[in-house]
Amino acid sequence: MLAIRWQEPARGSTDIPTETQAETGPVTTTADDHGHILVVDDDPQIRLLVARFLQRHGYQVTGAPDGRAMMEALAHSAIDLIVLDLMLPGRSGVDLCRDVRATSQVPIVMLTARTEESDRITGLEGGADDYITKPFSPRELLARIRAVLRRARAGQGAAATTASAIVTFEGWRMDLRRRELQSPSGTLIDLSTGEFDLLVAFVEHANRVLSREALMQFAKARMSDDPFDRTIDVQISRLRRKLEADARGGQLIKTVRGAGYLFASQIDHQQGMPA
Repeated sequence: MLAIRWQEPARGSTDIPTETQAETGPVTTTADDHGHILVVDDDPQIRLLVARFLQRHGYQVTGAPDGRAMMEALAHSAIDLIVLDLMLPGRSGVDLCRDVRATSQVPIVMLTARTEESDRITGLEGGADDYITKPFSPRELLARIRAVLRRARAGQGAAATTASAIVTFEGWRMDLRRRELQSPSGTLIDLSTGEFDLLVAFVEHANRVLSREALMQFAKARMSDDPFDRTIDVQISRLRRKLEADARGGQLIKTVRGAGYLFASQIDHQQGMPA
């Protein structure tokens, strides 16, 4: 049984690859210019159904059954977002997510067949920007893809209009235009889209206590109706570990019990030379 709640779209309007084709490696279906989505799932029917639905909504779609095909697609195509299954043959989706994050900030929406909080946290800690649980509605997947792409493109657009603004704190150097963070030792730190946006929210409101709700609003993170959703806490935990790994002493992100979080640092703003 497919782990997807599917309402079949009308026939005859799109041409999709066959299941046999989908098993051989990355298969691309073309559409309008809304973006190029890479769907990584070992179930060929899910790949084809998702490809058909996204194509009908203006996306170009490439399907990949495993990590090898995924990396091949990333090497040969400009991918705007990855829909990545957590449970894959060979290397897991979390391992592949970490591989991607080592070299790329392409947005990632993780698919997980389980509803436990630990599985969702695992995906987010691996560098995913969002997650969706199976069985899923294709409309919900589309909505999440649109939201993640909107946040990523908004950040890129804002950075492009900034005259190479540089923010420094405690020896750290943050380039808002390039969306890069450099540690006091000169190492570039890998941050996901969500982590970078969260850090921007912190430095823009340094030395102020911010609630989880305020941080989600400032960072444009996904708001959830689930009162037990700990997405923002996972993002903060990941960001805190990365900052503390090369800190000059002291904790930059402090937890204020019962109130939220505080970014404790003096912030200096500079203007760099345009690239």
